[in-house]
Amino acid sequence: MSPGVLVASYDALSGVLDGLVDADWERPTRAEGWSVRDLTFHLLLDAQRALVTLASPGERAPDRDRFDYWRDFHPEQGDGGAGHAALVRRVAAAYGERALLALWRDTAPAASHAVTLADQADLVATQGHVLTVADLASTLVVEATVHHLDLVVDLPDAPGPPVEGLAETRRVLDVLRGVRFPEAWGDERVALLGTGRVRPDAAEGEALGDAGRPLPLLG
Repeated sequence: MSPGVLVASYDALSGVLDGLVDADWERPTRAEGWSVRDLTFHLLLDAQRALVTLASPGERAPDRDRFDYWRDFHPEQGDGGAGHAALVRRVAAAYGERALLALWRDTAPAASHAVTLADQADLVATQGHVLTVADLASTLVVEATVHHLDLVVDLPDAPGPPVEGLAETRRVLDVLRGVRFPEAWGDERVALLGTGRVRPDAAEGEALGDAGRPLPLLG
């Protein structure tokens, strides 16, 4: 995956956020209990973490790649993310819309630009693990892509994520499942199904069968 996919993914998110009117910030998203404001703050935290990670050299062999990274983020593990979700709602509520947008606009391009400038083979440390910059970039693209789909669920005129981000997300989900999703299914549908955003209909359930890991594959 080219690091430019992260640039495109963050730019696409910025385009959606730039087009919001004040009332849109309180609209619901697919992320349960989170408004557009809340989800934007969560995405901001991810961009901030990217900058910190790029300045945190990995001092041992990598123990995660772009696929294994997600095994720490499964819905039934721990509190299922409830603690983080509550924190996001509290902190996001303190931000005005313009201030939050300005902070995202400063941080996201800096993070994606820093990824493109870094040696993709360099090792970096995050969340107790070590991985390459290239694998870090993939995790950021998956996060941005899935949450872009979350963000626009109640914004019918807003564009979706870039096709390159959807393709990378599908590649990751195929590996996590252990069996590829049917080729005829679109990348967006695979992203929604693989992350539990939507449930498979009867025909999809029959096609999935018992092959591979059960859905959702990540939270």
